[in-house]
Amino acid sequence: MRFALSCAGVFVLVGVVVVAVVYFVVRQSLEYRNGLLTPAHIQVEVPAQYGPGWFERFSQQYEVARKRADQVRAVYQADTLRNVRLWGAVGVLGGAGLAFGLGWRSAGWVVRPLRSVNETAQRVLLGQDPQRVLLGQNLKQRIGFEGPHDEIKELADTFDTMHTRLARSFDGQRRFVANAAHELRTPLTINRTLVDVAVRRPDATDDVKRLGESLLLVNARHERLIDGLLALAEGEQAVLDRRPFDLTDVAEHVLDQAAAEAAEREVSIHRLLDSAPTAGEAVLVERLVQNLVENAIRHNHPKGEVWVTTRGRADRVELVVANTGLQVPPYEIETIFEPFRRLHGDRLRSDRGSGLGLSIVRVIAEAHGGTVLARPREEGGLTITVELPADPAAM
Repeated sequence: MRFALSCAGVFVLVGVVVVAVVYFVVRQSLEYRNGLLTPAHIQVEVPAQYGPGWFERFSQQYEVARKRADQVRAVYQADTLRNVRLWGAVGVLGGAGLAFGLGWRSAGWVVRPLRSVNETAQRVLLGQDPQRVLLGQNLKQRIGFEGPHDEIKELADTFDTMHTRLARSFDGQRRFVANAAHELRTPLTINRTLVDVAVRRPDATDDVKRLGESLLLVNARHERLIDGLLALAEGEQAVLDRRPFDLTDVAEHVLDQAAAEAAEREVSIHRLLDSAPTAGEAVLVERLVQNLVENAIRHNHPKGEVWVTTRGRADRVELVVANTGLQVPPYEIETIFEPFRRLHGDRLRSDRGSGLGLSIVRVIAEAHGGTVLARPREEGGLTITVELPADPAAM
């Protein structure tokens, strides 16, 4: 649009200048001339009965003829200049419209490769859903622009090079997290076994038992941390093998498992589970629901409550987990999805988790093409809503 308007503007400017020049040249050409309108004598062809057709200068007939000629010149000058203005304006406006159209087409031809590069870049970065950005999900794609070696091709090649380096960086990060987690899991399992055996020995003193119980709590916290890191590394991979399942079945299974912990903490769980068919990796979604339910139970107070709801909405299914608890400031909502972030500075209690729960929820939801939204409750606690695409076969 800017290029087309620029072309039209330039044409209007040049056209106005040309018309103005033509106008002044024509006007000057039709001005009064002494040699033409005031000659030494005037000769006209008239019938003999009207007298001679030869008039000397300063005679009465001479002045009449000269005045008439000057009137004719003035009329022709006015008409000609009016036509120059009228048709000049029409020509300038018509030419401006033509210049705008040609500029539009020319700009389209020029930026068409750039538009293709931009669309490919957005598809690579955003995936199929432009509302979500899952880093590392589509980093294997490349623009691969084919065309003349100009500035656009250089831009596309530079983007591909940057993309390749990002892909290597993300892959290396995932491999490191996964390998480190696997390597750390084995010694932690051995430590837990050794401490458990030492605590259960008949000759174990009370001090040894208390120390062993503390070590088991610390070891369990480290195991949850490693499991969380593994889930983060796996959740950042796009879910390609999508299989249909009902979110309600997953929620019921998770709630049945969490019932004992909820009873121990004196937390009441309310279920409102309607059918919510979706598709994806059921094991990962189960981890998502488990993290939300565990957070709702552990970040609660005695005699607190938890509400779990599943339902279908048009082409989406929803999981809503709400709980009572401490007040959550609105400005802290986005930060709770960051890894190792805990509210209220709670970093010492191992029973509250590793700080990866909601981070895992977000990456799993995004891997399935879904979204996560959290908002604080006025009475305290949180309401977290997870939206996932509905199963098309069940609609």
